[in-house]
Amino acid sequence: MKRKHKSYSRPKRPFDKVRIDEEKQIKKEFGLKNKREIWKTEAKIKSMREKAKKLISASKEEQQALFEQLKKIGLEVNSIADVLGLEKKDYLKRRLQTILVKKKLTTTARSAMQLITHKKVLINGRVIDSPSYVVPVSLESKITLKKKKVKKVEEAPKEQKTEEKPVEESIEVKEMGEKNEWRSRRKNRN
Repeated sequence: MKRKHKSYSRPKRPFDKVRIDEEKQIKKEFGLKNKREIWKTEAKIKSMREKAKKLISASKEEQQALFEQLKKIGLEVNSIADVLGLEKKDYLKRRLQTILVKKKLTTTARSAMQLITHKKVLINGRVIDSPSYVVPVSLESKITLKKKKVKKVEEAPKEQKTEEKPVEESIEVKEMGEKNEWRSRRKNRN
């Protein structure tokens, strides 16, 4: 079995106030569960930049292959400088959670996260239960919500009308029953 390695690295300075405030604002804006999701995004952007740096001296075809790959997930890049200029927010805007809010299928990012984790969101007919799923541009128009199942209630056969007793009599009978029950309990104690 292959060991799964961490897909992110923690910040070098854990108590940097500026970074903490920035992460707090991003977390609130995109409705993220925790800051680890921001760190994972940073790691993915970093790997894209590293690929672009390696392709500086490569042929145009190899560079175009990277640009096409990034365009498929919705990042607008036409040169290596564009890839090197990518930010966290550019990648976070392509998450399924964010796109649901942008398309106005939900009102908040938190409600979008709940719908996704409860398997209520379909992309091209398939259930996606990961809010961090990066939606390709080709599938963005095929995002739908599951329809609620409506239970059909069969009508019960109409019952014949029964004679109703006057309300006053039924109350007196209940009171008498309660008194008798109380007396029998009292006798059992002695």
